Amino acid sequence: MNDIATPAATELAPSQAPATVGRWEAFLFWLKLGFISFGGPAGQIAIMHTELVERRRWISEKRFLHALNYCMVLPGPEAQQLATYIGWLLHRGWGGVVAGGLFVLPSLFILIALSWVYIAFGNVPLVAGLFYGIKPAVTAIVVHAAHRIGSRALKNGLLWAIAGASFVAIFALNVPFPAIVLGAAAIGFIGGRIAPAKFQAGGGHGKAGKSYGAALIDDDTPTPEHARFRWPRLIRLAVIGALLWLVPMALLTATLGWHDTFTQMGWFFTKAALLTFGGAYAVLPYVYQGAVGHYGWLTPVQMIDGLALGETTPGPLIMVVAFVGFVGGYVQALFGPQAQFLAGAAAAALVTWFTFLPSFLFIFAGGPLVEATHDDLKFTAPLTAITAAVVGVILNLAMFFGYHVLWPAGFGGEFDWPSALIALAAAVALFRYKLNVMQVIGACALIGLAVRLLAG
Repeated sequence: MNDIATPAATELAPSQAPATVGRWEAFLFWLKLGFISFGGPAGQIAIMHTELVERRRWISEKRFLHALNYCMVLPGPEAQQLATYIGWLLHRGWGGVVAGGLFVLPSLFILIALSWVYIAFGNVPLVAGLFYGIKPAVTAIVVHAAHRIGSRALKNGLLWAIAGASFVAIFALNVPFPAIVLGAAAIGFIGGRIAPAKFQAGGGHGKAGKSYGAALIDDDTPTPEHARFRWPRLIRLAVIGALLWLVPMALLTATLGWHDTFTQMGWFFTKAALLTFGGAYAVLPYVYQGAVGHYGWLTPVQMIDGLALGETTPGPLIMVVAFVGFVGGYVQALFGPQAQFLAGAAAAALVTWFTFLPSFLFIFAGGPLVEATHDDLKFTAPLTAITAAVVGVILNLAMFFGYHVLWPAGFGGEFDWPSALIALAAAVALFRYKLNVMQVIGACALIGLAVRLLAG
């Protein structure tokens, strides 16, 4: 394609569609997006909507929402998958790989650097003071996430009951997160046939109700040839996807053994990638159960700190897995005591590969099926039930964080009043004043540092 610059929407008449988007122009946009995609999935989707629908008009409102609704149904980070989808629609597989890859790579490199600073200098008073304030803020952020998802998902008593049952299952019975997901899906599958009205998805992103002018990919633009469904293409993609997973996993197993930490990280985060219904907050309890409880790659407090770092970097929140991998590789000195940073960086890259590979395959395999119809997709009954169960799981995560923050020495120790007040202030800022996560974390970090300096 020719690299023709696309004028801003203000330079085009409403009836004038933008010029063809060149690959270099697209590359620069996706690179920029990778560095500015703060604010979690809602903020990231809003940025893409503003840039791609309103300003650049690369894609129409209806086609944008159509792609988004498909990504919302998939396991995995929906904003990253949406970028992959639009990049694929514009520039075939190359465009999808570039768009999705650049959505992740900047945050991977940033998190590797921040993880090293954290693990190497975490006991320095300045860094320790900042994290003292960040930890209670993260607790409030997770509570806010549970409320936000719950207010959208729990539309009737049955869905509330599913959320309550999932909370009891993971909190009191320690049921594995995959079992909770499967159980909720089964309830939704059966309930959707017995009482379909109870499993109508609430919220969502609605229908396209506004036009910003003619778009490059408009409502009635024919599906490009590369986006049409073909069985040979699907089979070829399935083979390539299987090899991209199987070859590195086989090499790890053959050279290091099945029980080696690198191999187990690859296997564990492959499973985690398939369980991220409801976003990163939903899968974090599963990551905690495995990475902290089963494998011991990091401590509960380090898990809280990792979530805080994930919240303050661009890219999908599930990138916290890079922190988990880095800490596991660094602390266990997998390449020896003289190469701890290299081991941590290798582990972070490894878990990122296995976590995001399924997201690309879902888009490339399912995109042609989605393009076969431009009617809005609806949440299925199983997904509605899973989303309800996720609310209970996230509430359990908030209680887990709160316990370790407010009683750092366990229930037998002293209650940490300063942390409780910081958490309360963060909750008021989020719920009452609607401040964004970055503002809350920044303010709480400074408060925590002040408290530590005054106490010390």
